[in-house]
Amino acid sequence: MMLFRTTVSAAVVAAASMCAAGLAVGQDKNPVELRYTTGAPPKTPWVMQLERFEKDVAEESKEGLKIQSFIGAQLGNEQDTVQQLARGRIDMGGFSTGAVALIMPEMALLGLPFYFTTIAEQDCVIDGLTKPVSEMLAKRGIRFLGWSEVGTVDIVGKKPYLTPDEVKGLKAASAANRVSSGMWSALGANPSPVGITEIASAFQTGLVDVNATVVTFYLPSGLGKAAPVLTRVEMSDAPGIIIMNKGAYDRLGAEHKAALDRAVARRAPSQLRAEVRGFEETLRGMHVKAGGTVVQPTPEQRAQWRKALEPVWPRMVKDVGGDSEKFFQLMEAGKKACGEKRT
Repeated sequence: MMLFRTTVSAAVVAAASMCAAGLAVGQDKNPVELRYTTGAPPKTPWVMQLERFEKDVAEESKEGLKIQSFIGAQLGNEQDTVQQLARGRIDMGGFSTGAVALIMPEMALLGLPFYFTTIAEQDCVIDGLTKPVSEMLAKRGIRFLGWSEVGTVDIVGKKPYLTPDEVKGLKAASAANRVSSGMWSALGANPSPVGITEIASAFQTGLVDVNATVVTFYLPSGLGKAAPVLTRVEMSDAPGIIIMNKGAYDRLGAEHKAALDRAVARRAPSQLRAEVRGFEETLRGMHVKAGGTVVQPTPEQRAQWRKALEPVWPRMVKDVGGDSEKFFQLMEAGKKACGEKRT
């Protein structure tokens, strides 16, 4: 009888252990979800890239990680969501460097108007800044995942703006950083910070007259209807950045971290940039077909914009704050190194 009871007890314990193991296996099968935010509207290159990234992460993690995407600023405009990400309320996202400048002000310097002479030079310099940018963001609780692309910054409004004199006294929608507001002030306009999801309505209500933006946002967002004239001044080529809350990354297991890193490494920044840039000309053509206008300044007119803004670079650098002077020196060194590579 004692032997029987012992055998039964052992069987019960074994069964319970098997059930517990079964539950644990079942729990392990539930993927870890990471919330990803972007202001990108549907049917844009960024959303296509995000959908592909979701698949890459799922494959690399063997379905152990799942990206839960919120597109079209569903969680708020990027000025708000980038700060939510820094606080750990959102796990990861794709942003303009102008928005990330709210966390790391030095980042705004990558948007200095007319600073880079060619796109190739810019790409080379920015890729060379990956290590210092990663380190600076880490100090702010952010993990750098990779560079992406926003697009060529032009000026939009209800009429052409071919020379800098034509924006004097106008109300300008500004990004929430010192470079953007400083640029408009230097041109004699009156800057007002406006979230990207609110710019179209700001034009409709007369809150703003002019904005500097990229066609990859301009057309898909509907801004092209409220401000139908795009003037191709080509102020800068705006880089993008993909980041993650460092705490959210650190909480992942070693295998999940490695899987996420592999998924990020599948797509080089050069590929992401090329995909966005290739879409720009298509969108400009679509804008014209829909009744919009694209105006091309002469080289002499574009030179006037550069002449008006280049002298205020030092003031913009100083106004940014943080380690902006040191960061700008890294940019200058990068330009020199990239120039030497091409010679």
